[in-house]
This record gives sequence, C-alpha cells and structure tokens, in this order.
Amino acid sequence: MKWLSAALFVVVLLLQYRLWISPDGVREVTRLKQAVAVQRTENEQLTDRNRQLAAEVRDLKTGMDALEERARSDLGMIARNETFYQVVPRPGDVNHPASPGTRTAAAR
Repeated sequence: MKWLSAALFVVVLLLQYRLWISPDGVREVTRLKQAVAVQRTENEQLTDRNRQLAAEVRDLKTGMDALEERARSDLGMIARNETFYQVVPRPGDVNHPASPGTRTAAAR
C-alpha cells in the first residue's frame, strides 16, 4: 500500500509541475490571454483609424470642402479672394502664440 501511495504522490507532483511550472502550462495561458487583450485593443484602434481614413477618402472624392481644407493645412494655399498675413513674433518673445514661420490666412 505504501508503494501505491508513493507512486500516486509522484504522479500528482509531475502533473502539478506540468500544470504550473512547465513552459506550456498556466504561465503560457496567462501570457497568451494578455497578448490577445493587447492585440484586441490595437485592432480596435486600427479599426477606428481605418474608419476615419475611409470617411476622409469619401470626403475627398465627393466634396470640395475637404479638398480645400487639405490644400490649406498641408500645402499652405489660400483662395483668390483672401489676403495672406504672416505673424512673426518679436525676438525673445517666448510666450507669443505663433512660432517663427507660422502662416495664418485671414477670413474672406
């Protein structure tokens, strides 16, 4: 009877080792669950970004407002009936809202 108890005890210890300590045990499952959670978060962010980009593409294909906004912000363009003003801060004026080289366009 002693041998049977000892053998069962050894088997239980080996199974516990495999469950808790081995590379494919509980630690690996926990690591994989965390990796899945991180990947889901990243996927949600990328899905939102894709939706925004798709909306921007639709706007650029269908409307002139988005195209005009893009030309103003990215290319610094102004319309024919507008006047361009460039505000240059005084030397040493750190608190000035416009930094050197900032361009602003006046309203029509």
